[in-house]
Amino acid sequence: MRDQQGLLMPASQLFEKIRTRTARTGVVGLGYVGLPLAVGFAKAGFHTTGIDLDRRKVQSIAEGRSYIPDVATADVAKLHQAGTLRATTDFSVVRELDTINICVPTPLRKTKDPDMSYIVSAVEAIAEHLHPGMLIVLESTTYPGTTEEVVQPLLEATQLKAGREFFLAFSPERVDPGNPTFQTHNVPKVVGGLTPVCSQLAAALYGTAIQTIVPVSSTRVAEMVKLLENTFRAVNIGLVNELALMCDRMNIDVWEVVEAARTKPFGFMAFYPGPGLGGHCIPIDPFYLSWKAKQSGFDPRFIELAGHINGGMPHYVVDKIVDALNTRRKAVNGAKILLAGVAYKREIDDIRESPALDILGLLHAKGARVAYADPFVPSIAAREWPGAYDLQAVGLDRGNLAEYDCVVIVTEHKAFDYDALVAEADLIVDTRNAIKKPYPHVFRLGGGKPTDPVIAVVP
Repeated sequence: MRDQQGLLMPASQLFEKIRTRTARTGVVGLGYVGLPLAVGFAKAGFHTTGIDLDRRKVQSIAEGRSYIPDVATADVAKLHQAGTLRATTDFSVVRELDTINICVPTPLRKTKDPDMSYIVSAVEAIAEHLHPGMLIVLESTTYPGTTEEVVQPLLEATQLKAGREFFLAFSPERVDPGNPTFQTHNVPKVVGGLTPVCSQLAAALYGTAIQTIVPVSSTRVAEMVKLLENTFRAVNIGLVNELALMCDRMNIDVWEVVEAARTKPFGFMAFYPGPGLGGHCIPIDPFYLSWKAKQSGFDPRFIELAGHINGGMPHYVVDKIVDALNTRRKAVNGAKILLAGVAYKREIDDIRESPALDILGLLHAKGARVAYADPFVPSIAAREWPGAYDLQAVGLDRGNLAEYDCVVIVTEHKAFDYDALVAEADLIVDTRNAIKKPYPHVFRLGGGKPTDPVIAVVP
């Protein structure tokens, strides 16, 4: 049955619910992506329910507390008190909802192929309570074709037809943890639906909480958009990492090279070398694209080469540490080494895929006595790094730096006292260009050999 505009009645009714904020919204997965989205919908005036199997997250929301740095506790408390934000572990609440956004993890297996188990489990749980008129939007990063090949069949097994009785779309998450400028509400949202009406409904929903909506023609295009964004970054980081290795051999400062190159006002975008890729997207997404390309008979050599270079950077950092220790006639076996920062980027507490964990593991395997300092990561569980024992953060304070044979800057947190490091540490390996001036005991990634500071002669 259609309304006066020719829309199917379930679509017309849902459009009206979204317009009047009477739609009941739901978000599955309350992590770095899901919680900010749920808070955004609640702020827009919807009664929003978060679903997560982690009881700690559900309890935190029930107590009005945020566990995500980018979401203010005051917002969670206010919305929960107003009754517009709640959370549960029970998927039966889907019966009450009009829209659901799926924001669950999509990791890689050890064989570098996609692990779809979280998506499948979430969709199967939703399917048990699916009802006509619902909008389902997948946000989890995945390979092109997932929405049509995995999600749609699972939901249509209920005998409801996508695009007619319920509506299906894909919208890639674009979260940048710790970014003070761009957050969920002001990052343009790409939306691709299974049908034009699906796209319109998803765009209408997101348009209530997000400033700019970017509609595309299909779910496959939307899925590919996210992979292009992060593969672009991974490939360019791979290029500049290879340049860093090259510059190190040629005794050229790669950081100076990049800074000079970025003065060109066209045709160049600055990327910087580092100890390896980390986080929930860039180290993983290119492998999703590579895996799908191989399924269609295409060999993505360029993407895999970048992955090989980036994946080798922790080994290069360890080699740099060994070289630094050699200048003191010390072996890495038995050396006391402190890593400054283990989060995958500065000013956040996320250690997913962090190269610091690989560096710790490689050093431990060589017999080093490892420790770490990070104001955002108080502990590392045994399961989270190759050493397989619990680690507790130590202080990076004046007075205790001299006890380490080498300090390795892996994450350039603002809280670290770099002047104290230079003054007190015997050796420093700087993988982030945190120490700008040259010092004889500071070895920089891609910086060539340490040199004495240049002293200007004033006549």
